Amino acid sequence: MTRISELLSAGRTYSFEFFPPKSDQEQLVLSKTLLELQPLGPSFVSVTYRGGAESRRRTQNLVTGMLHTSTLVPMAHLVCVAHSRLELAEFLVSLRRAGIENVLALGGDSSPDPGAPPRELEYAVELVELARAIGGFSIGVAAHPAGHPSSRELSADRDRLVEKLSLADFAITQFFFEADEYFGLVSDLAERSMRKPVLPGIMPVTRLSSIPRMARMGAAVPPWMVERLEAAAETGGDEAVVRCGVELATDLCRTLLEGGAPGLHFYTLNRSSATRDIYRALGLAPQLSGARADTA
Repeated sequence: MTRISELLSAGRTYSFEFFPPKSDQEQLVLSKTLLELQPLGPSFVSVTYRGGAESRRRTQNLVTGMLHTSTLVPMAHLVCVAHSRLELAEFLVSLRRAGIENVLALGGDSSPDPGAPPRELEYAVELVELARAIGGFSIGVAAHPAGHPSSRELSADRDRLVEKLSLADFAITQFFFEADEYFGLVSDLAERSMRKPVLPGIMPVTRLSSIPRMARMGAAVPPWMVERLEAAAETGGDEAVVRCGVELATDLCRTLLEGGAPGLHFYTLNRSSATRDIYRALGLAPQLSGARADTA
């Protein structure tokens, strides 16, 4: 098992993010995606986690299954919300016993369930401290190029990120669409003497219907990009939107790599097509150049 901190020390990493399936149909889709993406040789893969016992079980089952039945290096997400400190400690210990060495420590959104238990850890930095106390983990944290949606001031948000990164090993950003946002974040951290790796998060826009949802998540698609995607839809329909979205994401990735980014982290939404297309366009997976490009 390889720790992500070691991988980043050795060079650029290319990673994928998945969410645990909630049904047999979702399991079939994810299984197909994993089979299609494994030949790309990702440096590591991450598995999301929403909080609560059921989500915790699905996340642990998925990362443990990846560890023992594939060549993938898994990282488990963990959130403060809906757990006591003891529950979080028990989950971390269970991950270590299963052989998992990589975790992403997140604060998590407040639960809408009025019956949800109060969170004993308020901020992600407290979860990082807990994981460090248990020991044996390579720890990542989240970063927001435009600032966390709940932050009132960008400067304060950067200060909090430095606080987290001082204890963690690396950060992964929320998805964004303009390279200057990422480079601005890295520059702000450097001004605060923080130079640990920050992996840019990439999510290609392949459906017009996803644009409002991305804005609600705090990463609005810029107007110029919306215009390009809408123009593609008018001339070529849904397939043209997919091609345009992949082209735009590929251009972003190329600019990030040329500017010195330590790697790329792809939000796959449990689908493989767009990620494989971007890989091919960047020349990262030449062995797949003749593979069929589906539109899943």
